[in-house]
Amino acid sequence: MGGSGKEPLQSSLRVQELIYGLKIHEVMTRKVFAVSRNCTMRDVQQIMKNNGITGVPVVDNRHVVGFVSMNDLMSALEQGGMDELVTTRMASEVQTLAEEMPLSFAISAFNKFSFRSFPVVSKKNELVGIITFRNINLALIRELSRQLREMESQHEQPSDTASLDLVKVYQLHRYDFENGGKASSEIKKFLKDRGISSKLVRRVAVASYELEINLVAHSIGGMLSFDINERRVKISSHDRGPGIADVDQALTEGYSTANEWIRSQGFGAGMGLPNVKRVSDEFAIQSAVGMGTMVKAIIHLNQEKKNEDQ
Repeated sequence: MGGSGKEPLQSSLRVQELIYGLKIHEVMTRKVFAVSRNCTMRDVQQIMKNNGITGVPVVDNRHVVGFVSMNDLMSALEQGGMDELVTTRMASEVQTLAEEMPLSFAISAFNKFSFRSFPVVSKKNELVGIITFRNINLALIRELSRQLREMESQHEQPSDTASLDLVKVYQLHRYDFENGGKASSEIKKFLKDRGISSKLVRRVAVASYELEINLVAHSIGGMLSFDINERRVKISSHDRGPGIADVDQALTEGYSTANEWIRSQGFGAGMGLPNVKRVSDEFAIQSAVGMGTMVKAIIHLNQEKKNEDQ
């Protein structure tokens, strides 16, 4: 029984889509062991030992003010500083992650920093959880198991060549303008072949092309994914930096950070993100300087967008 190998690839792509769709708060550990400023390193040792953890946030009124790692604890043990306050040993410059960030931001943070865990904070900057790479691995294992079960249940069903169901992920590279636009062209053809109205196809093509060129021209590379069914097209873009300092400004028509070389190639007019937002029924963007940008655009296929520009 010869197989084409498409089923495992499709499952893999769906897992990649999960990484860009899940939020940190859906994966993190909510039970957090934290200490206050007036605790000692000996207190931290006891907490780590009793709970099998390797790091403890230091909080003041639920705000993270420091972090004590296993290295900090070992240093205190060697230097006889176990009765010192944590404030004398903790790292005071702490990298935190926001609970509403995409899970992909956490993966980027683990790749960028050598920390084994990150405190997770709310919109009020209050400690709400901890995320480790083990949390991420468990989430992906659970999703892989679910995808395998789904794949097995669909295996017995006859395939429909005209089906609108599609999940596809494209890897894009910096300044690769030769291939920039290929993903949007393929998706445009896919929708046209299935009888989607030209007006809707045009909106999908605009959104996907602008996001595709943004990845090529303004980032160091990333992924563009499509999740399509009979109700909607969801386009997700995630790059690996440099991030956007002012998202509102980036959504202003005409604003661009493109260098002279990019402009010389005919890009960088400052209309990319505004165009994506304009043609989308649902639009969301999240960005952090140094950690990348994620954009999600959804276009409904079961209705025409109201007041669409002709």
